[in-house]
Amino acid sequence: MDSKTILITGASSGIGEAIARKFAENGCRLILNARNADRLQSLKQELEASCGAEVFLIPFDVRNFKAAEEAVNNLPQEFRDIDVLVNNAGLALGVDKEHEGCMADYETMIDTNIKALLKMTQLIVPGMIARNRGHVINIGSIAGEKAYPGGSVYCATKAAVKALSDGLRMDLYDTPVRVTNLKPGLVETNFSVVRYHGDKERAKQVYRQVKPLTGTDIAEVAFFVASAPEHVQISEVEILATHQASAQMVWRG
Repeated sequence: MDSKTILITGASSGIGEAIARKFAENGCRLILNARNADRLQSLKQELEASCGAEVFLIPFDVRNFKAAEEAVNNLPQEFRDIDVLVNNAGLALGVDKEHEGCMADYETMIDTNIKALLKMTQLIVPGMIARNRGHVINIGSIAGEKAYPGGSVYCATKAAVKALSDGLRMDLYDTPVRVTNLKPGLVETNFSVVRYHGDKERAKQVYRQVKPLTGTDIAEVAFFVASAPEHVQISEVEILATHQASAQMVWRG
């Protein structure tokens, strides 16, 4: 993986931050995106100091397609040949019934989890095809397999990630560009705090009496699939905590 260039969206915290650390530790050049420029800058400084990583920041909201285009089109020459795109930016908002929820929350999830992923894919994949190499890793979810109460719109967006991943893989089958959909289960990050609009106590209940996955666990899998031999395409990986059987079945012993 040495000297490969990795673009990660949503890299300022959680799974995205963990993936950035893992690839940096293994000699990769990083392009990091997130809305929080200060957190990105702190991560950049840390990775440069701890492992000598080359890091370039592109702080913008992935829902801003104009900003995305400007950032990608103006990358420094040494960062332009992107080997791995990690479409990680995503979120859940609320647990309301579908007919009672906030439309603004629904639009934010759809714009971030689906449309932004599609835009970044369109910006990066043509270059991969031209260079005859590349890998797209989409961070999906087990929520994309089956809806659950209070999560229908979020589940729908992650089902879309699966469909977009499968469709892209078909579109690229005559090229060396690989596509992987990672589908984590219960991962303890800032995810639930965001979902509950900042209610940390309520968010804690999601992970009570169970050992959930961590962002580092998902980063290990992301690095593994990206490190596979070029003739090996790991199309989909579902990652669950040991005491989780589905999105709703969690043993809290």
